[in-house]
Amino acid sequence: MATYDWTAMYVMHDALRRELEQLAKVAAREDGEARRVLAEGQGWDLFKTALHIHHTAEDEALWPPMREALADRPDGLALMDAMEAEHAAIDPAIEAIDAGTEPLGPLVDRLATALTGHLRHEEEAALPLIDETLPPEHFANFGQVHGAKLGPNGPRVIPWLLDGADPELAAKMLAFLPEQARTAYETVWRPAYASLDLWNVT
Repeated sequence: MATYDWTAMYVMHDALRRELEQLAKVAAREDGEARRVLAEGQGWDLFKTALHIHHTAEDEALWPPMREALADRPDGLALMDAMEAEHAAIDPAIEAIDAGTEPLGPLVDRLATALTGHLRHEEEAALPLIDETLPPEHFANFGQVHGAKLGPNGPRVIPWLLDGADPELAAKMLAFLPEQARTAYETVWRPAYASLDLWNVT
């Protein structure tokens, strides 16, 4: 049984939870003002971008090899079905928020319930099962696919990921990057991120 390094997974999950809290603060405002913040700030766009990268990488490079590894385990396959169904339930909530035709507060509650439930389920059930069953080459491939999907969004998403992160975890994350990228993070990416108007929450 492997015990994989899930630092990047937990940092991503923590960032998503952090931003859901900010989104809830925005949604508590008058609806028109809240929608202006979503449209004009960077917070909503960064949240959607990071979540799409993360879930697409899982859908393409994590769940399929897990299904192969669990071919003779109905309980494991049922969990994979649940992971995919939970992903599928999140996108319509985001699309409804973007459509702007319904009150924002209930939609944000719906998104938060769906996403936080999924993150908890993944951490409590899926990650231990992955440790138990996924061959190391597939775990490595998942990391590579995730990094490739990050691609040109890296300068925006990496500082977002590490915003408020535990310093030890942040250092561990940055150690995954080439030296040139670490330098860019310190000198360009992080200062640029710090200058953004994310949620205009006071």
